[in-house]
Amino acid sequence: MSGKMETVRLRDDYIKLGQALKAAGLVQSGVDAKYAVQGGEVKVNGQTEIQRGKKLIAGDIVEYKGDKIRIE
Repeated sequence: MSGKMETVRLRDDYIKLGQALKAAGLVQSGVDAKYAVQGGEVKVNGQTEIQRGKKLIAGDIVEYKGDKIRIE
């Protein structure tokens, strides 16, 4: 199962995990992002992350349901 790789470009020094999931189109809303993260379905740099407000910086890789997001 190979998913797609999306790129989210930073406008500031960081982006929060929930915002990145929405920006990449992997979730429809902030509520969907909240449940995905709190449900342990999201990994950041290979580690399960349960904080929706986790700050992501350039170089971070987010994985969700086989898809990945690269933060640039």
